[in-house]
Amino acid sequence: MMHIRSYLLLLVLAPCLMTCEEVFLEEELANDARTNFEYLWQQCDEKYAFFEYKNVDWDSVYAEYSPRVANGMSADSLFRVLWDMMNELRDGHVNLIAPFNVSRFPVDLLGPENIDFRVIRENYLSDRYYTTTPIIHDILADGQVGYLRIASFGTTVGEGDIQFPLALYRNTRGLILDIRGNGGGSLSSVFTIMNRLARERTKVYDSFIKSGPGREDFEGPQEAFVDPPERGQTYIKPVMVLIDRGTYSAASFMALIARELPQMTLIGDTTGGGLGIPNGGQLPNGWTYRLSISRTISTDGQNFENGVPPDIRVILDRDLTEQGIDNVIERAIAEIL
Repeated sequence: MMHIRSYLLLLVLAPCLMTCEEVFLEEELANDARTNFEYLWQQCDEKYAFFEYKNVDWDSVYAEYSPRVANGMSADSLFRVLWDMMNELRDGHVNLIAPFNVSRFPVDLLGPENIDFRVIRENYLSDRYYTTTPIIHDILADGQVGYLRIASFGTTVGEGDIQFPLALYRNTRGLILDIRGNGGGSLSSVFTIMNRLARERTKVYDSFIKSGPGREDFEGPQEAFVDPPERGQTYIKPVMVLIDRGTYSAASFMALIARELPQMTLIGDTTGGGLGIPNGGQLPNGWTYRLSISRTISTDGQNFENGVPPDIRVILDRDLTEQGIDNVIERAIAEIL
């Protein structure tokens, strides 16, 4: 993982390392619609990681969208064309950011909504449930099951954040780790948690990073491992990981790692994917973009960029939620008990 972080840091810092002479000698790009369209298409062409996997003919995309761009068009009109073009990649890590808007691909809408937190709050958590930021947790099933809800990895999970609930529920028969609707954030937080849920050092995936302009120019593999620490609280009993299409990016990495650990079971719906590391740059007009520049491959050679499937598929039953029942949680409890 350190190799990947170092590589991405170099990508970010590379423009800053240019000499003054190189900066002044670089030809200034014209700030017009055609130039910005050509520039963005070319950047995607050289850096995006999943053309073949997603069966996207990027040259055909150029032929479709190029006639829609003309100098003199409004900034908003240009933005909409570029948004549509980038959404041909069907990737939640592909964005265009302007002062007035941000493009996005709605990965979470590709499947049914699979969590209703109000049902959980009113019917599963006690009035004094714990908030060990960013983890909400409590005990279920008459003290037999620990429930940990992580809605985002936008806040870093420290060692104490995960050790406290693991110590609190050390005598339970199993844990539920609910990451439904978790749109991602810090990948290091995922490893902080999963290291303490692993029974032994385990390889969990390989990463390959885009290394050249050719569509199959990649560097790697970089191996990733979970490794239980020698000290502190760990937990090696069964863990049910609840997922859905809103489980994305770092949360999808957690699902991929769980797939490699024998005591873990994935329950719910296929994740939203997002296993490519995002990186980007700036258009001539100042707008910024980001896109997926790496591939993550499971230990058995599979690419789950479009989503990590569950071991047990369970979709939230709306008739039951009206009765205060989350049938995804109920299935997880049944698997533990």
